[in-house]
Amino acid sequence: MLKIKELLKVTPINGRKYCEFLRENSMSLGIYTLGEKDLDEQLPHSEDEVYIILEGEALINIDGENKAVKEGDVIFVPAFTPHFFTRINGIFKTLVIFSPAEYTNQK
Repeated sequence: MLKIKELLKVTPINGRKYCEFLRENSMSLGIYTLGEKDLDEQLPHSEDEVYIILEGEALINIDGENKAVKEGDVIFVPAFTPHFFTRINGIFKTLVIFSPAEYTNQK
């Protein structure tokens, strides 16, 4: 069992913004952390993705449309859809759920 307050303590390791902490064939979970000056350079994933915002505020651009997101928001991004975070306010942390597990559908 995991507690949100423990997930908030996860910090990037060696400059990596994403820290995976659970992997099964059907899904993978991790924490994605961005600071105000960070660029979100992620490319579309081959898996469906859910973001649960744990801390901070930002804009998410999904397929060219910007939406404001903040703590408590849940966002779904279908596989292969371009998306990235911008205008990050403070430290931004989101729980990321890939289904199936990240990189499972790559050829």
